[in-house]
Amino acid sequence: MEVLRQARGQLAELTGMEAESVSSFEQTEEGWALEVEVLELERVPDTMSLMASYQVELDANGQLTGYRRVRRYERGRADARRS
Repeated sequence: MEVLRQARGQLAELTGMEAESVSSFEQTEEGWALEVEVLELERVPDTMSLMASYQVELDANGQLTGYRRVRRYERGRADARRS
């Protein structure tokens, strides 16, 4: 759990945006890989706020080694159904 807290804090420091949740978390050969959901633009009503998913990579010590935005979406929209 400490790795998750560190990752959220480091991402917030770099982007200026607070992580709302971690939607994916797995250990890799190099360390850790996470997908983090971030509020990018707050709107009214809240369901129209702009969210983003970031892929975050950490080394074995929990230090952030890279991140990238992989998706943007409105908070109130569900993912498209996959076949």
